[in-house]
Amino acid sequence: MLIDTHCHLDAAEYDADRDAVARRALDAGVERIIVPSVAAFNFHATVDCRRYPGVEIALGIHPMYVHVHKEEHLAQLEEAIRAQKPVAIGEIGLDRFQSCIERPGVFEDDLPRQEFYFVEQLKLAKKHGLPVLLHIRRANDQILKYLHRIKVPGGIAHAFNGSMQQAHEFIKLGFKLGFGGAFTYSRATNLRRLAMELPLDSIVLETDGPDIPPEWIARRRNEPAEIPRIALTLATLRGVSVDEIASVTSENARKLLRLDG
Repeated sequence: MLIDTHCHLDAAEYDADRDAVARRALDAGVERIIVPSVAAFNFHATVDCRRYPGVEIALGIHPMYVHVHKEEHLAQLEEAIRAQKPVAIGEIGLDRFQSCIERPGVFEDDLPRQEFYFVEQLKLAKKHGLPVLLHIRRANDQILKYLHRIKVPGGIAHAFNGSMQQAHEFIKLGFKLGFGGAFTYSRATNLRRLAMELPLDSIVLETDGPDIPPEWIARRRNEPAEIPRIALTLATLRGVSVDEIASVTSENARKLLRLDG
């Protein structure tokens, strides 16, 4: 079993061939895909992805979309959580690099708004006993500060790109670290060192499709069918079998997200 713990299957980039993307994933041995929402306006599209075999969902408000939300959307999120029973709250977090998709760059004045929505969603995760899928860009220490304050049932540090020390802080708090296309590039020395040296029971696999393509499809659309080759890359770096990588990373995801089978 292989699991893609983070793929935006609802994204417009898949509109032309979403059925084929889902079929290719199954054919490649990717039996589970976790699809997180990014905003209240796409909760429905996220939920709709459940029509594909093996798809589970997470619901949340992404930090890059807080500018289109009002506080009442948090009540809408909680209503959706109760109705839809997601496996996690996500994608949530902080982005100190690009705080708004319409205004690339660093906007410190946007951070208080991001922090408000992040904290409120951590509270929802704690209240409903759900793990969280974290978006973290240049904000590992800030994220960790809030996680120490609001104890949630673990989660995944999606697209992890921090230090070894930060990695172990997340692990202590019950988090797994998401590795995908970024570490497949030979120039990604820090990520490759982390991928080689971190305990395997702290790692899960992901694509972040349609984004973060691995080296062999650089600058092209990413999709869950790439997970087997991502697993092979990790196996090669660690000097173990790809079967071991598939088995352990999938079990990590299954236990954390309470997936059946």
